[in-house]
Amino acid sequence: MKNFLTSDRESRFNEILFENRNKSYGAYVLRNEEGLIMKKSLFIGVAFFAAIALTPLLINALVVKETVLPAPPVIHDLTPIPIIRDKEPDVIKPAPPVAPKINTYDSRVATPTKNAREAKPVTPDQKQNAIPGTETSLDNPPVLTPPVVETPQITAPIVPELPKKVDNTPVDRVDVEAGFNGGINSFRAQVVQNFNSEDFDDSFGLMKTTVTFIVEKDGTISNIKANGSNKAFNAEAEKSIKKIKGKWTPAKLNGAYVRSYFKFPISMQFE
Repeated sequence: MKNFLTSDRESRFNEILFENRNKSYGAYVLRNEEGLIMKKSLFIGVAFFAAIALTPLLINALVVKETVLPAPPVIHDLTPIPIIRDKEPDVIKPAPPVAPKINTYDSRVATPTKNAREAKPVTPDQKQNAIPGTETSLDNPPVLTPPVVETPQITAPIVPELPKKVDNTPVDRVDVEAGFNGGINSFRAQVVQNFNSEDFDDSFGLMKTTVTFIVEKDGTISNIKANGSNKAFNAEAEKSIKKIKGKWTPAKLNGAYVRSYFKFPISMQFE
């Protein structure tokens, strides 16, 4: 079946191409209906994209939006409140203090009469806890106020703070190593200068030792000791270091000067 997209030239080409062949074969049908297939594909594509574009509009049209009503206006009542001035506020008056009752005794001198009654005499102890008056009333116990005892303030004795014990033990590991003022090369040169090699004129070969000493906090050195195989060479190495004039900068640990060990190797070749 021909359509408007298939030209006569293409149709003739298809007839020549499939001459003496089975035209019911699928390729012949596909070539002749190519235009129709393209047309259907175009319509389907346009319809698909149109459906995608119109879907949000249809959804918005079908969704029922809730109508938000505005809040009712707030009406303020401005009616003035009448002020009642006829009635005065109640004033609460404090009750007068009640004086405590105390013992009294009749201090009046009795007048002798015909039918006089003998009054019970008041003892001196009762008079001590009562005051004179016109009648005797001893049923009220005296109000005793306890004396105020001042407690002396006890101050704790001031304990003097003991000085902290300073640890002067020499250390092997420090943050800043001790150093000779002038540099280690200057120290080495003085060792060589002070070393007396005349006692080793008959010696041959390499002699070496390691001198260990302590650098004190004031820059001096102490406990000089050489550790080598030759005792004479060790003794001369110790003498050479003791003759050196000059001070050291002590080592530091945690920001403070400390006593520290220092090792200095010495080796000499004798021929």
